[in-house]
Amino acid sequence: MLPRVDGPEHDRTDAPAVRLRGHHLLCILTYVGRGYSPAFVAAMDAVVERIRTGAPVRIVDGPDDICAAHVAEAPDAHCHGDSAAERDRRAVHDVAGLMGLGGEGAIRLTADRLDAARELFRTGRSRSACRGCSWADLCTSIAADGFAGARLAPADAGEGA
Repeated sequence: MLPRVDGPEHDRTDAPAVRLRGHHLLCILTYVGRGYSPAFVAAMDAVVERIRTGAPVRIVDGPDDICAAHVAEAPDAHCHGDSAAERDRRAVHDVAGLMGLGGEGAIRLTADRLDAARELFRTGRSRSACRGCSWADLCTSIAADGFAGARLAPADAGEGA
């Protein structure tokens, strides 16, 4: 993993951090309420709502708070596979500097960070993790439409820690 990054935008509260795998950091940018199953959608909705209301995010290796429901339904889910881990690695590489990701630290996804991440996504500069993903075409169309309908609106996230 990357070294820990500290600063005022990092979590300094007792609020529990959302556990998010690397490629889900990209997925939340275009999430419009679709997923692998109703349980997965409910988990994604809950995570997006927590982030929207200011919960910090901690990047984890392997299954995260979103995967939990999918893994419970299908223990052999792709969440444990090499392709998901590779997507995580690529996503973190693409957005680590922009997001201030690193080590054990948790960050807040401020409106500025979300706007910047969406710009990287829209222009394809953070899409290496999306290669081979069955959702890539949907996400591309959402980005091309200015992220209309995305449940995590850029202005929702608060500024600061």
